[in-house]
Amino acid sequence: MEIEIAKSYGFCFGVKRAIKIAEENPGSSTLGPLIHNNMEIERLEKDFNVSLATTLEDVKEGQATVIRTHGIPKDDLQRLKQKGGEVIDATCPFVTKPQQIVEQMSKEGYDIVIFGDVNHPEIKGVMSYATGPVHAVLGVEDVMKLHLKERVALVAQTTRKIEIYNKIINYLVPRHKEVRVFNTICNATFENQDAARELAQRADVMIVIGGKQSSNTKQLYSICQSFCEDSYHVESEVELQKEWFEGKKLCGITAGASTPEWIIERIIGKIREIKV
Repeated sequence: MEIEIAKSYGFCFGVKRAIKIAEENPGSSTLGPLIHNNMEIERLEKDFNVSLATTLEDVKEGQATVIRTHGIPKDDLQRLKQKGGEVIDATCPFVTKPQQIVEQMSKEGYDIVIFGDVNHPEIKGVMSYATGPVHAVLGVEDVMKLHLKERVALVAQTTRKIEIYNKIINYLVPRHKEVRVFNTICNATFENQDAARELAQRADVMIVIGGKQSSNTKQLYSICQSFCEDSYHVESEVELQKEWFEGKKLCGITAGASTPEWIIERIIGKIREIKV
């Protein structure tokens, strides 16, 4: 069985930057998981003594704190600064941008629509910068339920599918006098999704590597599954099952933006060991 890795996969700029920041600040804590990959978080704690604070109450007075790649709500940032410790911002710049847009457009009187998961930490953070009406939607069906003013500003979660975003745009534009659209889906997301789509159309089995809570990894898995029925989302090599590869000629590999190379290599090594 041949193994082929997607042309674009794995760590994005924002995650690489956040990992570097954490490694340069041993003994600090992160408010919420730095990235959506439990194994990498465990490595940071083991090798660099970077602990995880799940809530603001868990942050010790005076302790240096690294803000996660997904960002945090604006009020939480202010409360964190009151703790007296150094605040080190590892928020991905591609996440900071929609925060700034939402804040500005909201001040100018626009209703804000965010294409993204209201329960995702990135969207919670972005929504917190609105000073007026703000709505998180997952598709046109959600938009249809909203009662929006004539002026609407639209942003997207950085890891969402452009196809669905376009449908939301096409729904809003003819129904409102002014619609401001900002493409806040990051380039790494486009590149990883395009590469996964291309490979999945040729592969007999696709292995999508990344955290089970990672939005961009789940999007990759969804894309792969639409082209290759035998697609599997795994976090580690222990999840691999021999029967997935029986009778297969080409195994495609892709990985989410929060997946480090050492995990990818470990999984590929395990696949090579499986005799089919």
